[in-house]
Amino acid sequence: MTTAKADLDSDIISLARLALAGRAQDIQLLLQRIARKTRVEKPELSSSITALLREAPTKETPLRRMAEVAMPVDSDSRLHLLKIEDNIEFDHAPVLAHDVASMLNQLIDERGQLAALDAAGLDPTRTALFVGPPGVGKTLAARWLAKRLNKPLMILDLAAVMSSYLGRTGANLRQVLDYAKQADCVLLLDELDAIAKRRDDRDEVGELKRLVTVLLQQIDDWPARGLLLAATNHPDLLDPAVWRRFEMKVEFPMPDRDAIEELVGRLLRPYHENAGHWAKVLAVALQGKSFSDIQQSIERTRRAAAISGDALETYLQGLIQLDGLAKADRISLATMLVGSGLSQRNVQKLTGIARDTVRSHTQSEAVPRKRKGG
Repeated sequence: MTTAKADLDSDIISLARLALAGRAQDIQLLLQRIARKTRVEKPELSSSITALLREAPTKETPLRRMAEVAMPVDSDSRLHLLKIEDNIEFDHAPVLAHDVASMLNQLIDERGQLAALDAAGLDPTRTALFVGPPGVGKTLAARWLAKRLNKPLMILDLAAVMSSYLGRTGANLRQVLDYAKQADCVLLLDELDAIAKRRDDRDEVGELKRLVTVLLQQIDDWPARGLLLAATNHPDLLDPAVWRRFEMKVEFPMPDRDAIEELVGRLLRPYHENAGHWAKVLAVALQGKSFSDIQQSIERTRRAAAISGDALETYLQGLIQLDGLAKADRISLATMLVGSGLSQRNVQKLTGIARDTVRSHTQSEAVPRKRKGG
């Protein structure tokens, strides 16, 4: 008997044992391994198993299929360990850097071309790591992916997972990941560095180091039909083995001027007829701010204007910050504010740019426009 046949016989026996025990999740993991092992010598068998795993045997939604499985809870606090978002809605598509959008679109396209991937002996990307400072859209991107893939989003609440009894944290983590594996979902592990720190960190106790091992095992066994995402603000804290396990790394930058202009325009356009102009102004004034900070600032000004009854422009002017702006940017800002109808005196007070300077730049910009029009 060849080694390959002996291995397959052993897998069939293991499969029967798991089926008789009713361990559906372990059956799926074993079938995934059999499909991988037989891909070369028995491609038809491998393709058939892969197709079965990808097909939903029921027309029920993923969450409805999970109704009979108890939601994982912390054994101490009895709090749910997962936050589940279904039927996700957006007021507008997220503003994403070109490279980020390209990678997210690849994840979506792969799941729309499963047959082509299978014919090439490939699985879709199962795991992706989102890296970037707070407020740049990592969680928003996870929601966007879940919506585009028509899957529920499950978010791991790390504060709940970290049990007051540290020895139970590993059990909490296993509960969450085992539960998510059974659902056709997108799982987001937020603030991954809280549980996946470098194992050579002398300040960390043994239990936290063992959590890394648990996480590595779970990532390796993640089903191809699901999508495991993780996000961190501190990639330098991650254990190198955890970093390597993720098939795709997506770096989310701070928004540049074009991205800020696009976001502000989308936020103001339904409520302000001069939204495009203010988007250009605030794209200069809000440099260095995250998407989250910018959105909160815009919403705060809209609330203030709604309560006071004053014009929204009055509060938008209050968002202009000069700290760190180069003189050329401040002059550009002053010129745009004059163009929005503010007096040169008020623009000087707002930006610190002398009226003569504002006047000369306003005139120099007006001359080319006049010549172009004439």
